[in-house]
Amino acid sequence: MVTITPPTERTCERCGRSDRWDDDAGTWLIDGEAGDPYCLHEWDINGTYNPVGEAP
Repeated sequence: MVTITPPTERTCERCGRSDRWDDDAGTWLIDGEAGDPYCLHEWDINGTYNPVGEAP
């Protein structure tokens, strides 16, 4: 069985903005407040993060 684990943190490589996923709010938080997860920032996705893994 395969599980999909989405990222919970991200950082923009252009401006350094850091976002954190909040399960309770159900959205990305930017400096503790809800933000726009579809902004034009360049996120640090470099191929080392793999959302697909083996189920326990």
